[in-house]
Order: sequence, then structure tokens, then C-alpha cells
Amino acid sequence: MNKLLIATALFALSACTGGGDGTNAALADANASGAEATAAVTNAVVNTADTPLERQQALALMRKRHEGYEQIGKAMRAAKQGIDRNDPAAVKTAADRIATLAPQAIGWFPAGTGPEAGKTGAKAEIWQQRAEFDRGMQAFQGAARNFQQAAASGDIARMKSAQAELGKTCGSCHDRFRTKDD
Repeated sequence: MNKLLIATALFALSACTGGGDGTNAALADANASGAEATAAVTNAVVNTADTPLERQQALALMRKRHEGYEQIGKAMRAAKQGIDRNDPAAVKTAADRIATLAPQAIGWFPAGTGPEAGKTGAKAEIWQQRAEFDRGMQAFQGAARNFQQAAASGDIARMKSAQAELGKTCGSCHDRFRTKDD
């Protein structure tokens, strides 16, 4: 039987029965969205990726992660340009985009999508030191919200400061959990 069907059935069953494995509590604690539930099911499948279909799913998740971070990078550059041009509207648009993507980012790292699955800038330490990585992702979400609030204020100096803090938050995770670009 297809492992995806089994994983989906087990996930649905745990949602209906209260999930003795803590799945419901973990999802409730994280204010789980449909995307997080999908990631949990996909995570269960990727952990046993021994068929071509499962490998394709892992690679698709890795592409989604790459595309998400490309969008964040573009928004960061647009925010910097908006600050440099004294264009609060452009900064606000970019900050809103980052704040929208930031909570999604943690779901872009299910088990089975690290270096063992293919070419990625994500280091194996993400999965080896998951609690620390998750704390970094929480910090990223907080910094993104702070930047969004600063951008909504219309105060360029405040935007510049919040954008710099966001950059430091991103950099601290990149230094530890991302391979250096050549």
C-alpha cells in the first residue's frame, strides 16, 4: 500500500482520536495551519523515502523551500532599496511580504529534505539540532513582525533599524545552518 495513503490515514486518525503521539498537541500549540498539517503528512512520507515518488516529493519540498527563500531575499532587497530611496510604501510592501512568508519557513524543513536528499544549502545541523533551529525560526518570525510594524509606522529611521535587526536575525541562522555560497 502507498506510504502516502498510510501516512495520511494515520494523521487523520490522530486528528480524530486525540492523537496519542502528541501530534494534535504539537499542532495546536503551533496554531497549525493547513500548510503545517500538510507538512506533517509529507514529513512522515519523506522519512521513509525509498520509492521514486517519495524522492520526488522530497525534491519538490526542497524546490518550494528554495523558491520561498528566493522570495524573501527579493523582498529584503526591495526593502533596502525602499529605505535608500526614502520610499515608505515600497518598504511596507516588502515588509508585508516577508512577514507573510516568515511563519511558513519553518515548514520548509521536514526531515528527509537535507543534504542526503540532494543539492541544498541547508546543512544537516538543521535536523541534528532541531530545537535550536526552531528557536532561530521563531526569532525570524518575531523580527519579521517587528519590521512589518516599523514599516507600517511610515518612519524611515525606524524601518532602517528594524530591517537591520531582521538582517542580523537572518544572518545568525545562515551562519550556523546554511552552507556558504561559492
